[in-house]
Amino acid sequence: MNLSKVDLNLFIVFDAIYTEANLTRAGQIVGITQPAVSNALARLRETFNDPLFVRTAQGMVPTPMAQNIITPVRNALQLLRVSVQESRSFVPEQATKTYRISMTDLTEAVILPHLASRIRRSAPNINIDSFLIKRRETTKELAAGRLDFAIDAPLNTDTQVRHVKLFEDRHVCVMRKGHPLAKKDKITLDDYLAQSHIHISSRRNGLGHVDLALGKMGIQRRVVMRSQHYQMAPLVLESTDLIMTVHERFAQRHNLHWTTLPIDDVPAIETHLFWHESTDQDPANRWMREQIIELSQKLTREHQKLRESASAAAAQ
Repeated sequence: MNLSKVDLNLFIVFDAIYTEANLTRAGQIVGITQPAVSNALARLRETFNDPLFVRTAQGMVPTPMAQNIITPVRNALQLLRVSVQESRSFVPEQATKTYRISMTDLTEAVILPHLASRIRRSAPNINIDSFLIKRRETTKELAAGRLDFAIDAPLNTDTQVRHVKLFEDRHVCVMRKGHPLAKKDKITLDDYLAQSHIHISSRRNGLGHVDLALGKMGIQRRVVMRSQHYQMAPLVLESTDLIMTVHERFAQRHNLHWTTLPIDDVPAIETHLFWHESTDQDPANRWMREQIIELSQKLTREHQKLRESASAAAAQ
């Protein structure tokens, strides 16, 4: 059977006939005339190549074919009704939905533990799938509905995509606590350039913000390791004298020494939440946006407190 050629309203009529065993009463339930019910039944019979209902003194009696399909038909209709209802209103406590979010492993580490705790309390049947898609595919995946959100740098300028800033962070230089440079309150540019560096990027090649800033000065750093994952970096830093330039938020989360970056012309790192304009008014999408935005605001306040505490400790 090719469902693309089947009018799904026919199954509503089928359910009504099965329930009422009478074409007239079935039409009253559905809101159509008895001839229209007869026409719908004729089309169903042609589709299934089966009478489906036989007229008897007791009413329209379902054939074995009708008996076999009534349960899946009713389940499908119920699923459609629930989907339509949820598209108009969203009740987190009752919702069953999987949100698909594209983000890096660093963003996962920052957001997901807190988001999971928040969601478990208010919407226990909500699931989250996190994975990283290529940046150039974000708009297509959001438009197709295969992706609900992307959390990334503000580089997507497509007018179909809406976004809001979640975080803003500065770059710092991190290293193991026993590193020779960890003895200094601040490191110089010469200190920085004399070290071997780790660079994190999802791309196979290309420059980061720091490299672009150094390039304007006519100099470059020595990158000896390039990886796509942030969370592996502390393991390497703890066992070597390599250093890494990364978000301050990352430095605060690990048992590492970190210091101010000795380069002025490096822009702050912004992290934005992206979604497609077609889902802007969708209650389910809006609810999750609110959760992520509120959580990000809370984490930003905590991050600022940690920064102020570190500054106060350094001043003593």
